[in-house]
Amino acid sequence: MNDHQNLREPVALAALWADTHAAGFTMASEPLTGSLLRTLAGSKPGGQLLEIGTGTGLSTAWLLDGMDARATLTTVDNDDAVLDIARRHLGHDPRLSVVCADGDAWLDTLAPGTFDLIFADSWPGKYRRLPETLALLRPGGLYVVDDMLPQPNWPEGHELKAAALLETLTTLPGFSTTVLSWVTGMVLVSRTD
Repeated sequence: MNDHQNLREPVALAALWADTHAAGFTMASEPLTGSLLRTLAGSKPGGQLLEIGTGTGLSTAWLLDGMDARATLTTVDNDDAVLDIARRHLGHDPRLSVVCADGDAWLDTLAPGTFDLIFADSWPGKYRRLPETLALLRPGGLYVVDDMLPQPNWPEGHELKAAALLETLTTLPGFSTTVLSWVTGMVLVSRTD
């Protein structure tokens, strides 16, 4: 079995990658991560999805590719330059809302129990404001993070933060957690209460 075979990339992905490279953006999620996100998005028909850390929209494209026509995706990032790339290639999709805001403050504007799937790919929602972010999940909702295995772009000492997050996510009451030593290291958490 070959993980990279038959990925069926979203139509917009090649153009997004070209603009991502041209912009010098180096924090993009892996295509295999995107493939898993697409599958998880497909498990939430009519669902409300949240992506924290849009970047240039690579993961956004995968999420949209898995969503049905009734589902919606809100994606937030604090960098308008990279959001412009996402908007240019994905902004025509009526299921998508792109927000430029500070993630920490923006999370405070959301009501608990709002989302069916959250992909937290930035410090807010992952290393900061985790309890508030998990409270946004509906029962049965999924919380997903990647980059949990050591990465070449990690700052010194980051492995301690990742280990602490992993310990927290695997011991949460009211949640079920699966750790995947796959791709960049992923954690899937479902709300069970």
